Amino acid sequence: MPSSHFAQQSSARIDVSDAHEVLSAYLQERLHGQPVRITHSERLSGGAIQENWLLKAQVAGVPQRWVLRTDAASAVAASMTREQEFAVLCAVHQVGVKVPEPLWLCQSPQVIGRDFFIMQALAGNAGGHRLTSAQHATQGNPALCRALGANLARLHQLRPPQASLGFLPAPVADAVQASINQYRAFLDALPGSHPIIEWGLRWCELNKPVPMPACLIHRDYRTGNYMVEGSDLSGVLDWEFAGWGDPREDLGWFTARCWRFARPDLEAGGVGRLDDLLAGYRSVSPLDLDRETLRFWQVMAHLRWAVIALQQAERHASGQQRSLELALTGRMVSELEQELLLLTQGGRA
Repeated sequence: MPSSHFAQQSSARIDVSDAHEVLSAYLQERLHGQPVRITHSERLSGGAIQENWLLKAQVAGVPQRWVLRTDAASAVAASMTREQEFAVLCAVHQVGVKVPEPLWLCQSPQVIGRDFFIMQALAGNAGGHRLTSAQHATQGNPALCRALGANLARLHQLRPPQASLGFLPAPVADAVQASINQYRAFLDALPGSHPIIEWGLRWCELNKPVPMPACLIHRDYRTGNYMVEGSDLSGVLDWEFAGWGDPREDLGWFTARCWRFARPDLEAGGVGRLDDLLAGYRSVSPLDLDRETLRFWQVMAHLRWAVIALQQAERHASGQQRSLELALTGRMVSELEQELLLLTQGGRA
């Protein structure tokens, strides 16, 4: 039986800020007995489903910066367990995708009372409004866009099956129709009617592109979910929605107007031009993506975000989780519906 300090602790849920001693003991075991002392912990902003904590530590006198990721206290169901998300991080890190280096997974309830993993902390900023507001040039940041495109293409090199990712649902023959059916079911479960969203779903049914072979996609690859240091890409965050799918879904999500923040004129996530993003992608992997096909995936992106926004607003309105943030998210739906009408009529993208 283990005789370490952390094995003697209670399995009750412990706040990370109160667990420096037990975490230090756990990390000392992972580091083969090197002395570890956590000097500071700070909960990072964002994350209704997961908590992210910055840990500053001394390892044999050498300073280290890590991020601990664990489940939040919220009752919202996560799409992945921390074990699964750690496996995804390991898989994409091994093929050269820029992500925080995954270090250790802990499933012992004796440490902080819940599963967690620790990854290397990245330098830089991830704030969507801050990143897009910093793009003063007309063309944005071409080098960053090319790096984001190349990074996404490296991710899309991963094809099923992958032994380490066997927990992911198998790819389906018609992923678009499966998503449409899922969104319709979500709408049917909500009060009220949403004819513009229903119209968008029908438009997608009538305009489905020929499917591409499935690959690993991020499903939330967008400005706000990657770190930039200076003008360079540090790494991509938040992998809990990853799964097998059409690579164009990630490109439609990244370029959707709803994720351009302060620079809606810059189609590549508010940070640059579409041509630069695609040039970076094609430097790693060939991709035949015409404007009409991209527009289809941008419609799908706005539909998905509109349904999510409606669900979040209903969590507040129903009393399930009173939250100003959730209520304000629901206010985005009308803007998303306007974009759906413009996109499905061949308007701006």
